[in-house]
Amino acid sequence: MGIYLSSPKTEKFSEDGENSKLKYGLSSMQGWRATMEDAHAAYPDLDSTTSFFGVYDGHGGKVVAKFCAKYLHQQVLKHEAYAAGDIGTSVQKAFFRMDEMMRGQRGWRELAILGDKINKFTGMIEGLIWSPRGGEANNHFDDWAFEEGPHSDFSGPTSGCTACVAIIRNNQLVVANAGDSRCVISRKGQAYNLSRDHKPELEAERERILKAGGFIHAGRVNGSLNLARAIGDMEFKQNKFLPAEKQIVTANPDINIVELCDDDDFIVLACDGIWKASFQQYVKEFLTDVWRHQLLVARDVTT
Repeated sequence: MGIYLSSPKTEKFSEDGENSKLKYGLSSMQGWRATMEDAHAAYPDLDSTTSFFGVYDGHGGKVVAKFCAKYLHQQVLKHEAYAAGDIGTSVQKAFFRMDEMMRGQRGWRELAILGDKINKFTGMIEGLIWSPRGGEANNHFDDWAFEEGPHSDFSGPTSGCTACVAIIRNNQLVVANAGDSRCVISRKGQAYNLSRDHKPELEAERERILKAGGFIHAGRVNGSLNLARAIGDMEFKQNKFLPAEKQIVTANPDINIVELCDDDDFIVLACDGIWKASFQQYVKEFLTDVWRHQLLVARDVTT
């Protein structure tokens, strides 16, 4: 989805960091897209025992990816389940909370602040890449109070993003995924999937789409979106008689919980482009010094 360039933009933005338990590296490259629509967040010290990493692959614009990079980890921390040690529930609720927060006057205003272009007739908002780092207001909570204004009935952005999040607490890894970004772990040198792509042709996705009143054409939801789960894309979430998890497109993530061990080398979070046929030619470069497209790596340095 979107306009392509005649030649790719290959400049890369890269960072790295570490704490006493792990180190990470991240990198992004715009590639063939006319604009950079992806974002990521890295908080090795979300709290004293927890690290948070997320990749957000935008489509139809980049502002939803930026919004998630800024707020999703905050909502994970804020939910009461987090304090009780139930990270899976807190991250699931945070995915749904993104859609809730982007509605109404407050949501429209925040998207406008993050964006660099607003179409006043369609409400479509776009923005620049966002890459918050650890220590940037990750303990700031906001009650997100209702605001009156000309966009009080704003139903949310028509653009959207995937979300693939990895949360590490002690020896537990929690992976939450909605869309077709992926998480893979290297264990004894072998790669194991910790997520699955949410494509419309999957039986469970197809069943939900049809029951919610949608259809699938040419592998796309309502002939448009090639994902069955995403944050944003509010045009597919307008059935007032159905809960959020049963809408045509849902932000409901799959949750995968893994106990880490000494055999685990590293994990990789990446947008869908890195996993396609060209991935093999990137592996050697990735393991040296060049990380393509949108990557996050966390590696245990205590073993």
